[in-house]
Amino acid sequence: MSFRQMLLAGFVLIALVLSAAALQGLRLLESFAQQSRAGADTALGLSSATQLLAQRTVDMERSARQFVVLGDAALRARYREARTDAESALAIFFRAEPATLGGMADTWRAAADQAEAALAGTPDDAALREALDRLHRINERLSVEARQWISMQNARLLDTLEANRLRLAWQVLLALLVAVALAAFFGWQLARPVKQIEEGIARLGDNLLDAPVDIEGPADLRQVGQRLDWLRQRLGELEADRARMLRHVSHELKTPLAALREGIALLDDEVTEPLADGQREVVNILRDNAHLLQGRIEDLLDFNAAVFDARRVQRSTIALQALLAQVADGQRLQAKSRDVDIALTSESATIDGDAAKLSVAIGNLLANAISFSASGGVVTLKATRAARHIHIDCIDSGPGIAEDDIPRIFDPFFQGRRQGATPRQGSGVGLSIVREYVQAHGGRVLLLSGDGGAHFRIELPVSN
Repeated sequence: MSFRQMLLAGFVLIALVLSAAALQGLRLLESFAQQSRAGADTALGLSSATQLLAQRTVDMERSARQFVVLGDAALRARYREARTDAESALAIFFRAEPATLGGMADTWRAAADQAEAALAGTPDDAALREALDRLHRINERLSVEARQWISMQNARLLDTLEANRLRLAWQVLLALLVAVALAAFFGWQLARPVKQIEEGIARLGDNLLDAPVDIEGPADLRQVGQRLDWLRQRLGELEADRARMLRHVSHELKTPLAALREGIALLDDEVTEPLADGQREVVNILRDNAHLLQGRIEDLLDFNAAVFDARRVQRSTIALQALLAQVADGQRLQAKSRDVDIALTSESATIDGDAAKLSVAIGNLLANAISFSASGGVVTLKATRAARHIHIDCIDSGPGIAEDDIPRIFDPFFQGRRQGATPRQGSGVGLSIVREYVQAHGGRVLLLSGDGGAHFRIELPVSN
């Protein structure tokens, strides 16, 4: 799947889960609404049936008593019509609850049959009165039972509502958990390759070309990873070509330079013939520039070797205080010759790194600070521990760095405009080597603003 397809699949799955929960809630709501309507209709029917049954019982009683007194057959027929109307009400009781209300309806029928039997032949007034009284008692019991049934039905509806509410709450909670889990899963599946691509680009930017760029995830992001790995290999080839070219150029330059220096030495020794004063001056100029050219070639080779060597870090646990003391001791003679003091302060901490490379990096900063400081100045070398980094600060009392030179101060072979008390003869690769070695340790070197002088800081990650 591509990045877009996986993102769409995640949205669809989450939408399906939430839609299923919504549909289930709608189904439960519709079911409860149907039960409520059915219960309300039944309760209304029972109330109407109770009233109708009471009215028809009164009609039956009036017709029966009039028939006993007058003996009119029409009154007996009116009794039967009232009973027939009462049967519709009894059917409602039977449909609502056959076990209880239906049984009482059958009892009512039996009492009505008893009353009708008392009217057959010679009317039996005592039996009729007993049957009619029984009908009234049954009506009262039916009314009470109907009200109780309605109350129980309402209670059951409330219980059903509570059960549905809890069920719907659990379903919504489960749907939300599933949706969150799906979102987290797809988010992780999509964020992981993006993070890997970011790390791969960062490694390319730091010139760490040994580890291949391997991206796991959607197909299109894997293709991006393959292109990044192709770029890594291409950069590696270009870096190897650059190093090879530097070696070849340096070798080709050193060979004629050696011949040139030999020829200058022969002229200086007056092997061919004595030199005039003007010729002697020319020979001295040639000798000095040959030495300068040889130094530049050696600096070029040293910087190329430093860049190549920065990739091979032999880590060990280093006591920071001892490391700074060793670097400062190595620069004491140079500082004494320039009448510069070294103020060394360091916290007790350990770092994980290559002691030789860190010594070179810190030593280059200290040597530059001593060279730029005026006689009687002080160079401060201190190490402090921050939350997650070790800060190594080197502060001199020299002229500082020009504002226009700051963006290029770490570029190879770049020398700033401002010079120290004594003109320097360096090639401008010292700070570049510092940056290469510090970046190889996962840190960075910064130029901080300050009141006079230059303030460099090395930030290194704290050891676990």
